[in-house]
Amino acid sequence: MSLRRWVVGVGALVIVGAAGFWLLTEPQPLLASVVPTAPGDPVHGELLFWAGGCVSCHATAGATASDKPGLGGGKPLTTPFGTFYPPNISPDKETGIGEWSMLDFVNAMKRGIDPDGQFLYPAFPYTSYQRMLIADLVDLKAFLDTLPAVHAPEKENQLPFPLTIRRGIGLWQRLFLDGKEYFPDPAKAADVNRGDYLVEGPGHCNECHTPRTLFGLGGLDYTHRLGGAANPSGKGRAANLTPGKNGIGGRSADDLLDDLENGTNFGPTMSDVQANIAHLPESDLKAIVAYLKQLPPVDGPPRRKPGG
Repeated sequence: MSLRRWVVGVGALVIVGAAGFWLLTEPQPLLASVVPTAPGDPVHGELLFWAGGCVSCHATAGATASDKPGLGGGKPLTTPFGTFYPPNISPDKETGIGEWSMLDFVNAMKRGIDPDGQFLYPAFPYTSYQRMLIADLVDLKAFLDTLPAVHAPEKENQLPFPLTIRRGIGLWQRLFLDGKEYFPDPAKAADVNRGDYLVEGPGHCNECHTPRTLFGLGGLDYTHRLGGAANPSGKGRAANLTPGKNGIGGRSADDLLDDLENGTNFGPTMSDVQANIAHLPESDLKAIVAYLKQLPPVDGPPRRKPGG
């Protein structure tokens, strides 16, 4: 084969590969027709806000889990993939999401796409938020719009190459973002279904408590759902939330309810989350417990210390 033919062949392969990559990583946003035209309910949105623990990641330094927190961006999240800075999700029009349309917000939460059509890093747990009902997301955005605007420019994530190429997240989404919305199981009790929705959707409990799979690519291994996992920060382990060995099997529903209400058995990391969850009505907290107690047991390894 002549050098010229070899160069032409290699060039053709590069072009085909680049075209294939571009097609496979094409963003797939939802259309405006899926968003209800009626305004959202901020009262219901507040409940979803606390269920999602938004304060834990997005509150400006010094803010507490108060009724009107400032969400200008929280503490950096250090992971094996790099350091991520939670963005400003306050209604500030310049540095927050004040100019986002309802469709922009829904696409971020369910498809991991920002208003400019760029992929969001899955450190933002849209693999769980995709389960949420669109009507609930509309209510959540309505509540966020009532919070104080915080002027706080976004900080740049500290990531190694090639993770800096956002387009590549499209491949990751092909593997781990299925687009399935929550649907209740008619064979299960209403409280179990309610707990299922809160845990798997807004609560995004899998993001910390379910192990990752596929050669460290960061996808959730749902065959060991909520069975405990390495802490995303790399320090310690998140608890096994199933009735399995080293899980919650030996604890009563009343004990678990007390944990959620008062943080009795939580360590420093989960105490922030519990401060949010405690805003939920007791019926929702009982629903969460009912769901966890009926999960298939996963016999995960014990944690070295409680909490986390």
